[in-house]
Amino acid sequence: MTRFMEFVKIYWKSLFTIFWPFIPAFIFIYDYSPPYRCIYVVIIMCGYWITECIPPPITSLIPMILFPLMGILSSDKVAANYMNDTNMMLIGSIVIAIAMEESRLHIRIALYVIKFVGCSIKRLHIGLCVVTAFISMWIANTAATALMLPIVEGSLVAMQEQGLLQMWNREKDAKIVNKDGEEEEDLSPTDITMCYYISIAYLATIGGTGCIIGSGSHLAYKGIYETRFPDGPGVEFAKWMMFNIPIMTINGILTITWMQFWFFGLFRPRSRKARAVNLSAEAERVAKEIIEQKIQDLKALHFSEIVVGVSFILCIVLWFFRRPGFMTGWPKLITDVKVGDAVVAIIIVMVVIIIPFYPDFIYFFTKDEDKRPVAPTRSIVSWKTIEHKMHWGLLFILGGGFAMADAAKESGMTGLIANSLKSFLQNDKIYILIVCIGMASIITQFLSSNVACVTILTPIIMDMSVVAEVHPMYLGLAVALACCLCFLLPVSTPPNALIAGPCRVKGIEMAKAGIGVYFICLTTLICIFPLYAPVIWDLQFPDWVK
Repeated sequence: MTRFMEFVKIYWKSLFTIFWPFIPAFIFIYDYSPPYRCIYVVIIMCGYWITECIPPPITSLIPMILFPLMGILSSDKVAANYMNDTNMMLIGSIVIAIAMEESRLHIRIALYVIKFVGCSIKRLHIGLCVVTAFISMWIANTAATALMLPIVEGSLVAMQEQGLLQMWNREKDAKIVNKDGEEEEDLSPTDITMCYYISIAYLATIGGTGCIIGSGSHLAYKGIYETRFPDGPGVEFAKWMMFNIPIMTINGILTITWMQFWFFGLFRPRSRKARAVNLSAEAERVAKEIIEQKIQDLKALHFSEIVVGVSFILCIVLWFFRRPGFMTGWPKLITDVKVGDAVVAIIIVMVVIIIPFYPDFIYFFTKDEDKRPVAPTRSIVSWKTIEHKMHWGLLFILGGGFAMADAAKESGMTGLIANSLKSFLQNDKIYILIVCIGMASIITQFLSSNVACVTILTPIIMDMSVVAEVHPMYLGLAVALACCLCFLLPVSTPPNALIAGPCRVKGIEMAKAGIGVYFICLTTLICIFPLYAPVIWDLQFPDWVK
């Protein structure tokens, strides 16, 4: 028995992969109609997504196998979901983020903002959080967290070397064994260390809600919504920002306040935590010198930074004015054919791939042979760099989600579920909204991909909206935003997992801090959404829904 349990412990992922598809197959004893076949596929994918016994991107390719073989969707229709307008927009936005990394423009922005905010422990914490939230609006949450980690670590290490703070608590006589079998001292993070690292993860998640390209889950929602309701106005970039930036700002301010209250003793000046973070003027001077030294290391503004900065601003302007709502969008002045956000993204991709990293060609005809180039300069972003840094897995996850949503509609699965909830949908729409937000926010804590959470829940919510005769944006957007409230566990979202290693934070410590942030963001969403959403969108039940 012991040997068998050891076998299961080692090979449980393989065993689950093999036997899991047989368990939900019992549903076919009850019914083998298309809706139940689709439910079977969704259950299989949920099991694999939750356990990650198969890599999530590979799990997302299951629709390409099962939907055609089970007579739900043709292979052509399934394949089309893996490269649609939303996925092209994602590719473009990732390349823009790569261009920013290659030019190191994000580092310059981060350091100048931190210098402006100040360099006390509390002010530096605020500065890092603000920069993380801003960067996370435009690039993936995980990438924003990864970009900020070296800055956080460098700042803390430098201040520790000056004796201004302590990063780690050393447990007396506590030893751990590393992977090489050697004993190491067991270090636990101090409150200051936990506050800095955990805040970066949380603000990356919150900042990502401000812009539709800030998170893959937003693009998943956009793709599913526009596929389900092709005659509707779609999810517009400008209105998304007008609605979500105020919510993001409120959540960000309250989260920073909560984190400083929990870890820094804010509003409790005599507490032990408060005394630990009150630095002297000398300490602030040292921290400021560290930041200024990093700024000096950047040297003068580079040509590539200027090109990327201008391209980035141009991209935002074109996205915003494609369909601003208060005036005719610029595509209408050019053509009557639909022009999606992907068009703008790919235009900017072409710019950063074509323009050289440095315009040394202007010296080709100079008389000074030392300045004359002998070979072409590389572009700002090369194809090799794109191949290496592109989030190919996220593209598959989005595509699998879109295929699932398409199949759920075609098979009648979402309609079946929505009709079974008719008695619930007869309640007041505020009550329905609160229940849907609460359900989504709880599920997303335990599903490591909030993209997967959105792709599972959104198609069902769309058909629930139709049955309840509620505008699909009302419930759909609320659920999509609720799926981003991933604060409780390291596995809840990649930014949490990313900081868990260098911070050495225990799950219980993250949960203690995260429960406050979770309820802050949940309360903000529930209170503001019903009041502010009708200001941005006309949420009367539209004719194009049916």
